[in-house]
Amino acid sequence: METRLLEYMESNHMDAFYITKQANIRYISRYMGGDAFLLITKACYYILTDPRCTEQAEKECPEYKVVNWRPFGSVAACIGSIVKKDKLGSVAFEEDHVNYNQWAEMKKEIPAELIGTSGIIDSYRTIKTPEEIQYLKNACDLASRAYEMLLKDVRVGITEKELESKLSYYMVTLGGDTKPNFNLCISGTRTSLLHGIPSTKSIEPGDLVLLDFGIEYRGYTSDMTRVFVVGKATRKQKEVYDYALRMLETGLSQIHDGVKAKDVCHAVEEVIRGTEYEKYYYSSIGHGIGLFVHESPFLRPNSEDIIRENNVMAVEPGIFIPGWGGIHLEDDILVTKDGYVNLTTASRELFEL
Repeated sequence: METRLLEYMESNHMDAFYITKQANIRYISRYMGGDAFLLITKACYYILTDPRCTEQAEKECPEYKVVNWRPFGSVAACIGSIVKKDKLGSVAFEEDHVNYNQWAEMKKEIPAELIGTSGIIDSYRTIKTPEEIQYLKNACDLASRAYEMLLKDVRVGITEKELESKLSYYMVTLGGDTKPNFNLCISGTRTSLLHGIPSTKSIEPGDLVLLDFGIEYRGYTSDMTRVFVVGKATRKQKEVYDYALRMLETGLSQIHDGVKAKDVCHAVEEVIRGTEYEKYYYSSIGHGIGLFVHESPFLRPNSEDIIRENNVMAVEPGIFIPGWGGIHLEDDILVTKDGYVNLTTASRELFEL
């Protein structure tokens, strides 16, 4: 159990904390399934689920009291019953993860003061424990190895979907748990789509191919990006790639405990400033990774985040040119006191396959 949460509740006079974000549920309880919610009180830790998940919850969370919320009609009504039984005066909740209908149901069913909070548990997740760091190292290693295996499958005529499927297969076969929902493989002019999804488009001679992908290991997600060319790279492909590589290397060189996220961004911007590609540069260049693929700290020009030792981050500056294509490279790193350790071992080379 995360003792900081109990201390936060004590200092803010909260009798209970209702947790709905899946990543935060995993972080606090280590429950790896779905269809569950947590209600943390000083006297008891509750995991609220339905009968399909009871067995898993009991096995993974032996210190929790497992409650089937279905007989109550709603999770809010289940919490209301616990509030009455345990005589709880206040319930904190994650207000950034509750919609209007859920809020109305909570007000109706929970006879206690409702206290909205935002980002409390998320902030605990930014500094990784040794166990979390090892899980992330494993996830990064699996992704790197799978990428290197995939290169032998690249050929003219294979589709984006086929390549992405092979990549996912390799990552799971090597020991990954499941792929995140963001994995993409795009080619040709489609590489300028920041979050394009794999299509039935066939890879053509001269195509630039961009892979942005990761794998979960014990719930922790890697996130890397690599590019290559099918055939010979053009002068422009090489030039844009060189800028992307220089931006990544510059960004990484700025990383250390205590650096401001916006200062990293400003250093990267200087690489592209005054060039013909400046207007195609996307200024959000990285983020933390962990139980969720995008978490604090964020590398943005207006960010107030401070990078701290044992943050694990993805750094990914890029250039996206509509109608031509895009290139960005992405490495996952562990922040140290004086710098970083690169967890992404796959080559960044612009392979001509």
